[in-house]
Amino acid sequence: MRRATRLRPHFALACTPLLLCLFPYTAPAQQQTVGLEISSSVLPEEPRPQLGPQKSADGSASVSGVVLDISGASVSGAQVSLTDMGGAQQRTLLSGAHGEFSFTRLPPGSYLVIVHAKGLEPFTSAEFDITAQQAYELPRILLPVATASTEITVRPTEVIAAEQVKAEEKQRLLGIIPNFYVSYVHDPAPLTTKQKYALASHDTLDWTSFVGVSVTAGIEQANNSFAGYGQGAAGYGKRWAAQFGNGRSSDYLSNAVFPSIFHQDPRYFYQGTGTKKSRLYHAVSSAFVTRSDSGNTMPNYSYLLGAMCSGALSNAYYPHADRGLNLVFTNSFIGIAGRAGGNVLQEFIGKRLTKNSSASANGKP
Repeated sequence: MRRATRLRPHFALACTPLLLCLFPYTAPAQQQTVGLEISSSVLPEEPRPQLGPQKSADGSASVSGVVLDISGASVSGAQVSLTDMGGAQQRTLLSGAHGEFSFTRLPPGSYLVIVHAKGLEPFTSAEFDITAQQAYELPRILLPVATASTEITVRPTEVIAAEQVKAEEKQRLLGIIPNFYVSYVHDPAPLTTKQKYALASHDTLDWTSFVGVSVTAGIEQANNSFAGYGQGAAGYGKRWAAQFGNGRSSDYLSNAVFPSIFHQDPRYFYQGTGTKKSRLYHAVSSAFVTRSDSGNTMPNYSYLLGAMCSGALSNAYYPHADRGLNLVFTNSFIGIAGRAGGNVLQEFIGKRLTKNSSASANGKP
C-alpha cells in the first residue's frame, strides 16, 4: 500500500507531457472556431439591387378625355391610341357613345394621344407627362371635318378623241348600217387630221357601202338612167363605178379633206332634248352650219364644198350628154338634201335604232 502511494505522484508527472501534448491542439481549434463565428456575424449584408420605376400594365395612373366634332357633338367610335414617347403604341380603344375614352393602369412617363375618326381630320395631342397615381384629363378634343380632296387625271385630248371614235365605230343602225358620224356625246373631244381620215376610210369602205352601190347601180340600169352608159354588163359596170366614185369622193372631201383644212368637225351632234321644233331646226341646220375643232359654230364649208367638188369630179366619168354645171349642182343638191334628211332621221329615230350607242350619252344636257 505504501509503495503504491508513492507511485501516484510519479504517474501524474509521467502523464503531464501527454496532457501538454493534447491541450495545445484543442485550445487553438476552439479559438479558431470562435473567431470565424465572430467574423461572420460582423460582415455587412450584400446590397440588394434597387428596382427603378418601369412601365408596365400594373401602373396606377390614368388618362381620359372626350372626342367632339367642331360643332361640339360627341364622336362615338373614334379610334383613340395612346403612345409613349419612345414610339411604342401602348393602347388603342374606341370612344364611347358620348365620345369619352379612358386609359387606366398606366405607369408614369411621357405620352401623347392620337385620334382618327371617319370623315374628320386626325388629331395628335401635345406631349404630356403623368406621375404615379395621377388621373390626367386631356382638354376636349375637337375634330374638324376632313377637307375633301379631288383627284383629277389629265389625259391628252387625242387619247380621249380616239376612245370616243372607237365607240362611234361600233354604232350601226339595226346592227347593220354604219352610223359612225353621229356623236351622242354633246361636247366630244375634237378629232385630229389623222382621225378624220381614218374615220372616213372606215365609213366609206365598209362592206355595206359596196352593197348600196350595187343596188343603186341596178336601179339606174333598170330605169336606163344615164343612157350613155348603155345596157348589159358593161353599162351596169359603168354605173356601178360612177356611183362608187361619187360616194367615195364625197365622203373623203366632206369628212376628211375639207374638215382638216377648215378645222371643222364632220360629225352630227345629237341634241335629244328640247321641243320638237328646236330639234328639227338643229337637225336641218347642221347641214349648213357645223362646229369647229375649237367648239365654235361656223358655216359648214366642209360639206358644201365637198358636195360641189364631188359633183365637179363626176364630170370626168359621166356620159358627155349628162355633163356640165347641171350635173354639178344636181349632185350637190342631192348630197346636201340627203345630209339634212339623214340628220332629221338621226335626231328623232336614229338613236332607238342604233346598236351599241352609249346609253349614258344622251346629247345636249
